[in-house]
Amino acid sequence: MTDELELCRSDAMESVRDVVARVAGTNATVLLLGESGVGKEVVAHAIHRAPPRASHPFLKVNCAAVPEELLDSELFGHEKGAFTGAYREKPGKFALARRGTIFLDEVGEIPLRLQAKLLHVLQDGEFSRVGGDKIIHSDVRIVAATNRDLEGAIRAGQFREDLFYRLNVIAVRIPPLRERREEIPVLAGHFLRRFNTAYGRSVAISPETMRIFTDYSWPGNIRELENAVKRVVVLGTALLGGQELVGTRDARITAPPPVRTTFPAGLKTIAREAARAAERVAIEAVLDRVDWNRSKAARLLQISYAALRYKIVECGLARQGPENEGLIAR
Repeated sequence: MTDELELCRSDAMESVRDVVARVAGTNATVLLLGESGVGKEVVAHAIHRAPPRASHPFLKVNCAAVPEELLDSELFGHEKGAFTGAYREKPGKFALARRGTIFLDEVGEIPLRLQAKLLHVLQDGEFSRVGGDKIIHSDVRIVAATNRDLEGAIRAGQFREDLFYRLNVIAVRIPPLRERREEIPVLAGHFLRRFNTAYGRSVAISPETMRIFTDYSWPGNIRELENAVKRVVVLGTALLGGQELVGTRDARITAPPPVRTTFPAGLKTIAREAARAAERVAIEAVLDRVDWNRSKAARLLQISYAALRYKIVECGLARQGPENEGLIAR
């Protein structure tokens, strides 16, 4: 697997690479700062790859994705019978990552109650499982990451100041992609090779699309670039227009539209309505791309022509134009 940090050779990333090289072989806690999608996890992996921890586990916990009531157990484990549904003893990530690295992504979202427990681990290197009194010694390297202003969170009473200083031993700011534009062609080529291999394609990025990529501000950073290249490969076209590129971001914000239902509604109903809304957006985007050539659209969507016609009618899609304004394409 290609080390994506090796592809980041811009001047803006040189200081990041230098710090990573100097701290990787130590046990110092590292705090990675930067916007969403800039590659904080890539840097965390690079830190882990240095001896002596490289041969041991690298475990990631997205602190914003795990419900608060489960995060304690996810991090530190629980004893059998600690709560309803705890039918057996479960080790947490701090135990499973023994002698390796634990990557706490979105660390600014950890609730205050658990911040005290994390602080205890950082200070004393020990913890106990939920529902237990046994002291377990921790031998892990902690790399934390956030796109949040932690000092502002401290002022707002949402983050412990003492925990911040424990995490902030080595702080590394990862610049956004718009400050490292010279990396865009290299990263785009890397993602292109990956997705061509994954989907059995041989799509190339046209010079015009690469120019658009280089000029674009990439508010979603490397993750947005990766998704844009994936879209080029999946749709089988080498050209992606500037307005369309911006439009994909707008679509991500506004589509699928909110599911409007009268509550209470079952999860199956909510999921079905959300899936239908997302499907409509995807079909309409492909139809617009191929100028409503339904045979070509069906091939891109990997469904039959008849199925596409049915979906067009079911979703109420209409091609807007002078000859068929407002009519559903059939």
